[in-house]
Amino acid sequence: MKYLRLKNKKDFEKVLRTGKRSYGRSLMIVFLPSREVKMAVCVGKKYGKSVKRNRIKRLLREAFRNCGEQFRPGSYLLIPKVAEEYSLKQFRRDLVAAGKKDALFETPIA
Repeated sequence: MKYLRLKNKKDFEKVLRTGKRSYGRSLMIVFLPSREVKMAVCVGKKYGKSVKRNRIKRLLREAFRNCGEQFRPGSYLLIPKVAEEYSLKQFRRDLVAAGKKDALFETPIA
C-alpha cells in the first residue's frame, strides 16, 4: 500500500494533541482523521542504539504497509512500547487488533 509520511513537527504535534489513541500489546496508535493516509513512526533513544531503532522502524512500516489498505484515511502515529525483542508478526497482529477494536478500519475484516 502506498501512503504519505508525516514529516513536519507541526503535523506531529497536531496528531499528538488532538488524535484518538488506541493501544495494543506492543504499540500505541494515535489517529487523526484526514483526507489521505499518512503515517509516521516515533522511536526515541530509550529503545536502544541506532541499529535497533532503525529495525523497529522498518518492522512497523512493513506491518502498516501489509495491513494498511483497510485503514480509514487519516494521520497515523505509531509508537512502540519498550521491549527486549520486536517482531513483524507481533506488530501486524497488534495493528489489526487495534484497528478492529477502535474502528480504524474502513471495511470490517473477517
